[in-house]
Amino acid sequence: MALWGGRFKQQASTQFKAFNDSLPVDFRLAEQDIVGSVAWSKALLKVGVLSATEQHDLEQALGSLIEEVQANPQVVLESDAEDIHSWVEGKLIDKVGDLGKKLHTGRSRNDQVATDLKLWCKQKGGELLLSLVNFQQALMDLSQRERATVLPGYTHLQRAQPVTFGHWCLAYVEMFDRDIGRLKDALYRADTSPLGSGALAGTAYPINRMELAADLGFRRATMNSLDAVSDRDHVIELLSSASISMMHLSRFAEDLIFYNSGEAGFIELSDEVTSGSSLMPQKKNPDALELIRGKSGRVYGAMTAMMMTMKALPLAYNKDMQEDKEGLFDALDTWQQCLDMGVMVAQGLRVNSTRTLAAAQQGYANATELADYLVSKDIPFREAHHIVGEAVLAAIEAGKPLEDFSLSELKQYSDRIEEDVYKHLSIESCLDKREVLGGTSRSQVQKTIESIQSGKHEILGSHVLGGTGTDQIQLALKQVQQRLNAQKAEALSVRRAKMTDVDQILRIVSYWSEKGETLPRSRDNIIHDIQNFVVAEVEGAVIGCACLYIYQTGLAEVRSVGVDVDVQGKGQGRAMIQYLLEQARHIELKRVIVLTRVPDFFAKLGFIRTAMASLPEKVMKDCDICPKKNACDEVAMEYVVRITEQPMPAGAIPVNQLA
Repeated sequence: MALWGGRFKQQASTQFKAFNDSLPVDFRLAEQDIVGSVAWSKALLKVGVLSATEQHDLEQALGSLIEEVQANPQVVLESDAEDIHSWVEGKLIDKVGDLGKKLHTGRSRNDQVATDLKLWCKQKGGELLLSLVNFQQALMDLSQRERATVLPGYTHLQRAQPVTFGHWCLAYVEMFDRDIGRLKDALYRADTSPLGSGALAGTAYPINRMELAADLGFRRATMNSLDAVSDRDHVIELLSSASISMMHLSRFAEDLIFYNSGEAGFIELSDEVTSGSSLMPQKKNPDALELIRGKSGRVYGAMTAMMMTMKALPLAYNKDMQEDKEGLFDALDTWQQCLDMGVMVAQGLRVNSTRTLAAAQQGYANATELADYLVSKDIPFREAHHIVGEAVLAAIEAGKPLEDFSLSELKQYSDRIEEDVYKHLSIESCLDKREVLGGTSRSQVQKTIESIQSGKHEILGSHVLGGTGTDQIQLALKQVQQRLNAQKAEALSVRRAKMTDVDQILRIVSYWSEKGETLPRSRDNIIHDIQNFVVAEVEGAVIGCACLYIYQTGLAEVRSVGVDVDVQGKGQGRAMIQYLLEQARHIELKRVIVLTRVPDFFAKLGFIRTAMASLPEKVMKDCDICPKKNACDEVAMEYVVRITEQPMPAGAIPVNQLA
């Protein structure tokens, strides 16, 4: 059934219909379209367009329809409907008759499809965040396993200095950590509801769009109807995030393809991710990695296509925008598949440590160590660099490594060289000297692994903490306290939330929001923010949750804190907040705020009272969905994230002056 036609005297041609229809692509938005329709029916009830009975009948029919779609998503494709909106409306009319036609009152396909797509992006984004974290964990596991394995490091694909395989893994952990940040940023900006914007000018009905947005799990409604129906920035941002991450995946694949080659022989890939040759029986090809590398171009293509589609479109909606979904769906599916395949590659990878060590010992990778040795003998670095260059040239001509030169031979290049030079030329010495934060020494790699696993990084070197001045002692005490807090949280089984915790988090948040202690959160909202949640466990069961919601650079809010009533008073709440504060330090936030009715609890954790009016507007907008917004009894508090003591912020009220 077409959603239009009165204006036309003739039917569209079959050829145009096939060219125009989007159902073969947008059928994936069926669930989102139905969810949006349920929310719209509730909004129409509140403004008197629908009666309570009508709304109930529509919601029941839509609920039945979503069950059909979930049981068999392909059922949508059995129709010749123009698009997913036509299909849902047609099915609804089949179930409830003319009442189904009433649902579209005040709504346009323009704001409808924009809402559907954003809901889909939020759901898919949650899945991608989980895939990114899973891949990071696989790299962390590989790094732990191979933390001591020597590997030649390269610049210009020439052997440069020795590193460890664990250090190589951690380089990609860092890359994908940035990918997670980019994806979360993109999802945050996408978390606005266009529904109620109509075709371009807004709906004529007095819909409370903020309430409608909250009902759909968005953090707020869009602020301009023209922009809302024509905005596809979220599509481009997600494609950009996918493209950058695919670039990282492609580099990961390229490294391993080289390491797996017969010329290097550093690793062997699992049979599960390789294939053979139809002609040459000896071949074992790294097909999974080559496909990851190849599919990066496919994702780049989707992003470029979308940029070209949008670059010259006038406001507001144009049919060109129908091209937004096919590339997006394919690119994000591809990204997720490549991440999941990366996990399999990392889990099945075996390192030939004998071969990597032998390679690291070749290529004069210890030349820099000899130059550093000469510097320690009061030779300027540039002169030392020249001396070592001459020694390397002689070593190449003699066909032997530097460490095989006799002392007398080395002294031909500098009389400052003594017997102690040899301990500086070993692989172990090359590695062990790289103790600096982020360095490749085995001990530093282990520290980094432990730091990431515990949710914090060592931000100060041991040489700083080893000082005896007052400031250094204070720093040391602060670091010790931070570690104790983290250990307490670990002992109380506080951990980062997983997608499998969503239902338990929803249960806890719903209980306390019904009590009026926290703001309500939808399941979709929790899924979107799952990376920001921590949970507390008792005997494997989730009994508490808390969220660190990041608003902008340097600012976050503690929200959705709750512990089951029957296990309160055992320190889980305190441990979760301490965990979040450690996370705030790790990502270098400046301030953490909280709106609370239990200021004494947060005061004990280092929060101080601050003026409500000093909070950013974004924070206060959430008050619009609070049932107590007209009789607020919450206290605004803030925690200044720091290592050393800093002056109390302006406007803050000391704890001992709390009313």
